Amino acid sequence: MTEHDMPDSGADYLAWTKARGAGDLADKMGIEFTEFSIDRAVARMPVEGNTQPAMLLHGGAYVVMGESLGSMSANLHAGAGKIAVGIEINASHTGSATSGWVTAVCTPIHLGRTLTTHEIVVTDDRGRRCSTIRITNLIMDRPAGA
Repeated sequence: MTEHDMPDSGADYLAWTKARGAGDLADKMGIEFTEFSIDRAVARMPVEGNTQPAMLLHGGAYVVMGESLGSMSANLHAGAGKIAVGIEINASHTGSATSGWVTAVCTPIHLGRTLTTHEIVVTDDRGRRCSTIRITNLIMDRPAGA
């Protein structure tokens, strides 16, 4: 399976995700996918190296993690010959991670033919919710060469 081949139903979606990658920014931030299916995707990210000056996990880091999970999930749903691109994202930060890892769980709210919406809940090592992210992706035909 190449990075752009869509896995068959019931295939190892986590292996597909790792082969495809989530992009340079997600790699630089240390985002690791640990579970991946159409119904649920999970990733984790270290706090260290992703903080703002007050030593709290940067709010933008939560958003990058949420967009990485939501967009990858939307692309899996989109299927062969299609691509999903983010068109709207919002986040509510309700806690602050200061050390360890944060874990994000992404679940679909809507899986349509042309739009998907996912909710991503990010928690710290103690299980406290730190951020809730919602992303909507547009599904369209994959451009030639993409």
